[in-house]
Amino acid sequence: MSNIVPEKSNNFTVYVDGSEQAGIAEGNFPSGEFMTTEIRGAGIAGVIDSPGIGHMQSLTVELTWRAVTDSFLDLCEPVGHELDMYRDDLAFDAGRGEYVHRSVNVYIKAVTKAYELGRLVVNDAAETKTTHEVYYMKVFVDGEEVLEVDKYNFVYKVRGVDYLAETRRALGKW
Repeated sequence: MSNIVPEKSNNFTVYVDGSEQAGIAEGNFPSGEFMTTEIRGAGIAGVIDSPGIGHMQSLTVELTWRAVTDSFLDLCEPVGHELDMYRDDLAFDAGRGEYVHRSVNVYIKAVTKAYELGRLVVNDAAETKTTHEVYYMKVFVDGEEVLEVDKYNFVYKVRGVDYLAETRRALGKW
């Protein structure tokens, strides 16, 4: 009998603009938050913070680098960039007594909105940082597409369902 317990991130890689693996120390995947509108008035017992379908707040990715690297400097350029991030998630199958790997791949297109040249320290990482505004994101889990956000083209898909298809139709797009 299977009893899978998700445990941790085993490791990760990040590729910048299709290059070799970038030398980063830490990073994060974007966190999604819908834009909301406060609904109040007759017929409602209180206030509802109503999310807009597929309309997202700012999506950001922050990468912390060990030093000023070529990839760090590439990301300082004021142009669109591609980040291809992979994470190996580990879960323990208690029923079989073995670990199970799950690949999470987040491909994004973004522009850099901030960078930090880091700390002045002796014998330690400089911790330079880049922060990126995401305008396109596609997420795969074990090779299967599970999420797509395309802000410029009105696409918000979860497991193949495009929640902005009707919005595009109503606006005369596509």
